[in-house]
Parts: sequence; structure tokens; C-alpha cells
Amino acid sequence: MKYTTRQSAILLLSDGTIFHGKSIGISGKTFGEVCFNTGMTGYQEIFTDPSYFGQIMVTTNPHIGNYGINDLEVESESVKIAGLVCKNFSFNYSREGASGSLEDYFAKQNLICISDVDTRALVSYIRDNGAMNAVICTDGTSIEDLKKELANVPDMEGLELASKVSTKEPYFVGDENATYKISALDLGIKKNILRNLAKRDCYIKVFPYDSTYEDLTAFNPDGYFLSNGPGDPDPLYGAIEVAEKIIAEDKPLFGICLGHQVIALANGVKTYKMFGGHRGINHPVKNLITGKGEITSQNHGFAVKREALEGHPELELTHIHLNDDTVAGMRMKNKNCFSVQYHPEASPGPHDSSYLFDQFVENIKTSKV
Repeated sequence: MKYTTRQSAILLLSDGTIFHGKSIGISGKTFGEVCFNTGMTGYQEIFTDPSYFGQIMVTTNPHIGNYGINDLEVESESVKIAGLVCKNFSFNYSREGASGSLEDYFAKQNLICISDVDTRALVSYIRDNGAMNAVICTDGTSIEDLKKELANVPDMEGLELASKVSTKEPYFVGDENATYKISALDLGIKKNILRNLAKRDCYIKVFPYDSTYEDLTAFNPDGYFLSNGPGDPDPLYGAIEVAEKIIAEDKPLFGICLGHQVIALANGVKTYKMFGGHRGINHPVKNLITGKGEITSQNHGFAVKREALEGHPELELTHIHLNDDTVAGMRMKNKNCFSVQYHPEASPGPHDSSYLFDQFVENIKTSKV
């Protein structure tokens, strides 16, 4: 293999800390909130997950790109992360099912990446100091100029991002002759969520994030779904109002991640920005109803306030995250509504929690009797 030199690059954090590395060849700079994912596989699914919009991703797996990319292994139509930080970027790849290299994939979408970074030190720093804004620079811009630009990047808290990733027009997924019809509010929905619903005999109409309750009910659905997505749930006033009206109607409602937080806000339970967030495919969760443990895929920087949830007369805590005892799931005692903070559709990740889709369909069946 021919030896080539690569342009020096830096990662500058908002507190002034600098990490040095090398550019993979795409010149420029990109801004976002820096966070890390502990998954050991599934990098393409992670990069295309709309929930990561506006975030610079640090991967703890030391080798990224070694199995290339596959056109079928995407969770949306484009890369959603703001940039990538990794240890070793593999320009060569080896997999029979690969359709191209990660380098070419990034080049087509102009995604800026810094490699050869001490990611162990960086992840440790984020764990100690919390998620914060950062910039990856591969074009030689001065540190002082970067600091000025970085100071103008808005914080994730209070930031509405669902509008950046939601569909612009409604669309359908599944067999139109399926037994059940579902209206799904797209706050940044992953494709594998829709696949999981469709294979359970559901026909889904996916609506833009700013759709009204009347828009969703016009489909005459048997149940409603509120999707995952990026950003702070608090500014999603329209989605919160939709959730309030669905709950009042008492038709089956299921929410995942951002949708889970929206359901909490619709019940008057506040959310908060986490210090570091949960991002990975090996997070332990306990189902308090069954007593069973689950290994789950997670990706969120906000959470529901547990004390407020437990003090709510109509809500019940159903799942907890075993690393920090944060809220991982809840249900309403008097309504046909439940939600989880993690990803039962995984992609990537384990399938321990796929039963939640079965539970949703069972709720629909029961409500139709």
C-alpha cells in the first residue's frame, strides 16, 4: 500500500480543550455537541440515525470503516451526525456484502472526520466534564477564529431539531390491506421502527413533525406512534398538544425516546438535559413489571424527571436504567398509553426489547374488541 501523508486536524471543545488528529481528506469545519457511542458494531446505522442530528460523534470502537458500507443498512436517507471523531479510520474494507467504502460515503455527503485521536482520553474527558459543543477543523483555521465561531453555536438545551429531520410530506409504509392502521408522528423516525410495525401486520402513515391531531386522526388509525428524534423535547409544543389529545381520546399510544419525553410533557412531567446522556448498544434496563433485565440500544441526551413521574397520580414507572436509575419507561394507569426511553427496534443492538412492539399491537387488538 502506498504511504500517504494526511492533513493535521483538531477537535476544539467549548471549554478550550484541544485534541489533535488527522483529516481523512475532507477539508472544512463542522460544529455540534460532542458525544460518544460505545457500540462495537453498526456504525452506519448510528451515523444515519436522525436522533444524532447536530452532534459530533465519538466512537469508542477503535476501528471505523473496516467493513465498509451497505446501502440497506441505513436508518434514514442520509448521514445525520455533524461529524465523526475516531481512533483508526479504515480506508480499506473487507466484507462480502459491502457496496462501498466509508471514505467514499462520507465524501459524497461532505461529512468531516478527524481520526488518529486519543479517543480513550476524549471519552474520559466527556464523562468527567459532560457533553458540550465542539468543532472539528481540518482546513487550518486558527484557534482564535474557531473559538469565536464556536461561541455562537447554540446549546442543545432548548434547541428544537425535529423540524430538521422530519419528513416534509406524509408517506405510507407496509401493506395497505394489513389488519391494523397506525398514525406515526415523525420527529426523526428510524426506518427499523417502521419495519418492526409493518411486519406485525400494521399499515403506517408517517406524518411530518408539525402535523395536527386532526391530521393524524383523518387516517382513522387503530393506534398512534410518537417517534424518536433529536434535540430538546420542551420546544415541541405542537407534538405535545397532539399527545394530549390522543391521550384524551384514549386510543393506543406508544412513544420511543423523544416521543416518550413528549408524552411525559403532555402529562405535565418535566424533562431535563443529562450531564452526558446514554449512547450505546449494551445499556442495562430492568422491567419493573416483569422483574426481567434487558440489554438495550440507547441514544438520548434528555430524560424524564423520575421524582415528578413517580409523584404523578396517573403515571407508573415501568423501566429503569440500571447504571444510574434514570427513567427508562412508563405507562399511564388510566389510559392506553406507554413509552420507553430506549430503542426496542435496535439497529444496531440486541433484540431483548422487541416485545414492546408486540405489546403495542396487543393493546390495539384489545381496544378494538
